[in-house]
Amino acid sequence: MKLLIQRVLKASVDVNNQTVGKIGHGLLVFLGVEKGDEKTKADALANKLINLRIFEDEHGKMNLSVKDINGEILVISQFTLAADTSHGNRPGFSTAETPDKANEMYEYFIEILKKLYQKPQTGIFQAEMKVKLINDGPSTFLLTK
Repeated sequence: MKLLIQRVLKASVDVNNQTVGKIGHGLLVFLGVEKGDEKTKADALANKLINLRIFEDEHGKMNLSVKDINGEILVISQFTLAADTSHGNRPGFSTAETPDKANEMYEYFIEILKKLYQKPQTGIFQAEMKVKLINDGPSTFLLTK
């Protein structure tokens, strides 16, 4: 499981020209599920996500978490994070989890965030999505476990 996290001033996701998720200041999270990912990994990454100190404090140091700033979270499923780009010029997706199992892990991750912090906004699994954001920094982080 991989999380690509972007600190944002605002972000939204549209499906079929309709906004399905929208946040203000907080985290835009792209989630990729790989074969063999288990719930324990989702638990660890959700906990790390909400406690990761990547927002600036009063001294300009990255010392605050999304919880500390009462920020929002938008989670988007992103199959392409599981891409293997080590050979040739065309990504391979043999390491990506099957859609059914990936969706199960995505939904589980959302449930964990609800329990640990707050209900995140989301996209729609397997939909063609248009994501808009204003990156804060820019600050982008990759979490894997």
